[in-house]
Amino acid sequence: MSNAYPTPHIKATPADFAPTVLMPGDPLRSRFIAEQYLTAPRLVNDVRGIQGYTGTYKGVPVSVMASGMGMPSMAIYSYELFSFFGVETILRVGSAGALHPDVKIRDIVLGMGACTNSNFAHQYRLPGTFAPISSYKVLRTAADLAEEMALPCHVGNLLSSDTFYGDDGYLPPEQQGNAAWSRMGVLAVEMEAAALYMNAARCGKQALAICTVSDHIITGEATTAEERQTSFTQMMELALETAIRLG
Repeated sequence: MSNAYPTPHIKATPADFAPTVLMPGDPLRSRFIAEQYLTAPRLVNDVRGIQGYTGTYKGVPVSVMASGMGMPSMAIYSYELFSFFGVETILRVGSAGALHPDVKIRDIVLGMGACTNSNFAHQYRLPGTFAPISSYKVLRTAADLAEEMALPCHVGNLLSSDTFYGDDGYLPPEQQGNAAWSRMGVLAVEMEAAALYMNAARCGKQALAICTVSDHIITGEATTAEERQTSFTQMMELALETAIRLG
């Protein structure tokens, strides 16, 4: 671990962070988790409004800090936490759009892998295609807990997309990109997991994306911004329970 801190994006020291960090995209969701679930949370970062807090959950130190939207933003914050602040595990807690008919609104998806349309992996100069996957220990822990908690949970592939507004809307639905991914069994689309998984692999750390389905690409159902910020509590509680079981 380097002593190159504070970084341009995180004004803190390694002592300010717990070994496991929950990372929602939204800074307001970070504050909500800290205020609702952590004992004695303290603000450890607020550079660019990216709020980070550390407290305890059931006696175990846990941190929560926002990642912002998209793979470039997630890549910056996760890399700095892994490389400079001694963080061992990052649990992404965010929203996703369902691509599979068996996945319903407010269901939880654990990202076993993260397909992507991004060129993020190009930087590693690999002689082939890298498959970004979660850390098995963390995935198994979360999946076991989801079963114990009787949560509506699916385990499978996510799509981490670089585009929120795709330019294929003029095509028939069955020819659009999301339909192609759905045909390959991808469960849901989001925008951060693949970069998180690649950073974890490169840094020798652990990561898992735990996502709540906020909208359904097939049916058109959707939740509101306020619901996404404050009501996805099953996902938050699953992530926190996973954090303390990991120790």
